[in-house]
Amino acid sequence: MDGTRPARPELRLFVLHHAGGSHVPFRHWPAGLPDTWDVRLLDAPGHGHLMDLAPIQDAGLLADFLLRAVAPAPDVPYALFGHSMGALLAYEIACRTVESGLPRPVWTGVSARPAPCAAGRSARYGDLSDAALRDRLKRLGGTPDEVFDDPDLWAVFAPVIRADLRVVENWRPRPGGGPLPMALSAFAGARDHAASAARMAGWAEHTEHFIGLRVLDGGHFYFAHDPGPLLRRIEQDARTALAAASRLR
Repeated sequence: MDGTRPARPELRLFVLHHAGGSHVPFRHWPAGLPDTWDVRLLDAPGHGHLMDLAPIQDAGLLADFLLRAVAPAPDVPYALFGHSMGALLAYEIACRTVESGLPRPVWTGVSARPAPCAAGRSARYGDLSDAALRDRLKRLGGTPDEVFDDPDLWAVFAPVIRADLRVVENWRPRPGGGPLPMALSAFAGARDHAASAARMAGWAEHTEHFIGLRVLDGGHFYFAHDPGPLLRRIEQDARTALAAASRLR
């Protein structure tokens, strides 16, 4: 799933997928990132390698589950990158490391998920009819056509997709939470109406070290056909954060 891992990596990067997704769309990422990095592609319960587990429909509980998979090590710097639902979970995991005194990520990348202050109350896509939900997902992209075309596949994936949408729709920012004391970058598709660049810019208020808003060509899944530009930016921003963290030691 994540290729050959270096004995002691320069950086360990954890990638968190979108609602209804899995590690599969990111399976080529390790080859596009430095070979000194240990790139780990996480699956939420009910997805990918963890399809035998029941989906978790609460963002806090799901973040707790994924934090155990991250298992921060004090001797290896690590980073988080999350797309859409994964961005929300990356933020929640980062918050938990601060609250619990665990080793913190040196960098967090959030993609295609508006900042907590800008997200407001989410539309209830998880409660749409099957036809309306399929239409919504087709417009966003990122879901294979065979899932829509095969009734048996849809019957398998629709409950998981709905569970993920409820994770996002029921999540609320924790009251009184301050900016994260770690570096963060935000990524947006220039034609993503669900998470526009203007709404993504709000992430600057949620970190003490905002590296920047990166706007790339495309829609909600702007990296689907060519992840190269995104991977180069991830490498640049994570290395910037890693160098800054090293100077503070």
